[in-house]
Amino acid sequence: MKSFQKNENWKTLKGKAKIQYIWDYYKFPLVILVILLYILVYALQNHLSYKETVLYTALVNVNASENLTERLSDDFLEYLNINLSRNKMELYTGLYLTEDEQNAYHEYTYASRIKILAVIDGKLLDVVLMNQEAFDAFSQNGYLCALEDLIPQTDAALYHTVEANCVTNITIIEDNAIERQFDSAIPYHAITEEHFYGIDLSSTKLIRNVGFGEPVYLGILANSPRKDNAVAYLRYLFSQM
Repeated sequence: MKSFQKNENWKTLKGKAKIQYIWDYYKFPLVILVILLYILVYALQNHLSYKETVLYTALVNVNASENLTERLSDDFLEYLNINLSRNKMELYTGLYLTEDEQNAYHEYTYASRIKILAVIDGKLLDVVLMNQEAFDAFSQNGYLCALEDLIPQTDAALYHTVEANCVTNITIIEDNAIERQFDSAIPYHAITEEHFYGIDLSSTKLIRNVGFGEPVYLGILANSPRKDNAVAYLRYLFSQM
């Protein structure tokens, strides 16, 4: 009976009255339908626009021009000859680590340290290009992998090419820094390991042409899940020689 009455009411309605009638009786299923359509369109858009990150790289204490950042990122993807519409490379810039309070970038150190720790913890950093001060910090804190172990396993010929450019540094395994905070009279003591944690890029064309006032080192993060791509990045940089 109710269905018959609705049909009769529908026949007598015109224009806006019909729209109001539909809304009054069917607004709940219409709202559900709109929500479902929104979720579907959003998921489809994300799927079509999603790009796989091939490599996460950071410049720490290194200022690069727009041209250099392009050579360090987009040109690497072209070197790999992969689909640029489905792949990308992340290059973090504007990061600074320094204990020198007279350094012009000292005020950015705290924010940079927080971001660096976050991306390392999230395994969102594979390669870092840095100056000596940053190289010391990354190495001593155990963030970098030993290149004499990694590179030969992945590309023995590449290791033969870059071995002369490999630079040693130390990782602090254990020290008494905490004890010295309470008693500065205690002599500092540390147990360390020394490995090739960095590669001097000064002889590569990209870095040499920029004319940095100090060496730029490349390090590969120890917890990187994309070490093969990191080695490919090193291969790309030295192919520019």
